[in-house]
Amino acid sequence: MHHVLLLGAGKIGSAIARLLGETGDYDVLVADADAASLERLEGFANVATRTLDCGDADALAAAMEGRHSVISALSFRFNPAIARCARENGLSYFDLTEDVETTRAVREQAEGAAGGTVFLPQCGLAPGFVSIAAHELTKSFDALDTVRLRVGALPIFPSNQLRYNLTWSTDGLINEYGNPCEAVAGGKRIDVLPLEGLEHFSLDGVMYEAFNTSGGVGTLGETLAGQVRDLDYKTIRYRGHRDLIAFLMNDLRLNERREILKDILEHAVPMTPQDVVLIFCTATGQRDGHLVQVTDARKVYHGPFRGLDLSAIQLTTAASICAVLDLHATGKLPAGGGFVRQEQVPLADFLANRFGCCYATGRENVEEIAEPYVPQAS
Repeated sequence: MHHVLLLGAGKIGSAIARLLGETGDYDVLVADADAASLERLEGFANVATRTLDCGDADALAAAMEGRHSVISALSFRFNPAIARCARENGLSYFDLTEDVETTRAVREQAEGAAGGTVFLPQCGLAPGFVSIAAHELTKSFDALDTVRLRVGALPIFPSNQLRYNLTWSTDGLINEYGNPCEAVAGGKRIDVLPLEGLEHFSLDGVMYEAFNTSGGVGTLGETLAGQVRDLDYKTIRYRGHRDLIAFLMNDLRLNERREILKDILEHAVPMTPQDVVLIFCTATGQRDGHLVQVTDARKVYHGPFRGLDLSAIQLTTAASICAVLDLHATGKLPAGGGFVRQEQVPLADFLANRFGCCYATGRENVEEIAEPYVPQAS
């Protein structure tokens, strides 16, 4: 049995605990500072709880005793210290962060880690699965040109001016909307502004928009350095959302007062379990003398999975990190340990996994071939 310390008993953490516990292959100790959140996990198979302040290094180290892996489902600000403690205690480390600086700090902790342990941050939806799916597309080209990543978690029944409901970490949401965004343009890695690069599209008769947000590229820009001309990530929302968020964050300057913005959003924007996750990965390049575009498009809806009734963002995020942990526990991740990028996880293994299979439904693969332009003689 694989012994896991899971830090965080919120919406995503509770789903992770229950998914792992019900398999019978994992013994999960869930730790959180909020006793009320822990109470909701009492009575589930193979799940134990402990009240813990993750800012207490000694208490954190004590909770890691006898564990093989630690998962952080906490706000990104806790993760560097958790990764350091994991290295010191010989545990493999997994998290859900979208924060670029946090991932760099985790990577530093992976250096000199005990043999066989892995440090695998960004194990959620985006960054996370989207990098695995996009990287698989890039393998089919003789020469790669562009890679586009588009992901959104949206309410099925939007009913407010933002046309949005809170579906995951508010800290993470604000972080995505307010921090610089990594991209590749003209073969060079650059930073672009969040909330910019607005584009519109229609799918199944519904109008959407997409715009730059931070963190979604993960380490893919580094992996494809020297191979791709243009690479970017944008978040999908219903039309009109971006302008209202830009008003709050830029015009009212709440990006500089994030605690106020967090309080406003959490008291005015309700959560919903009725949501859908949209995923679009598109790669373009040369193949056999043709310019070819390949698209991997998926929709994942809320609903039952492995005996649990989960929102789409709970399902895709929790299942993603559970799948990667499961692949590690069964020896299907790259050998050698240390820092592992999401795109090093084989897509076929991920989708065949008992957790990752939730992404296998609702998939559409589209391939378009554009004939090379040949000037015609006059």
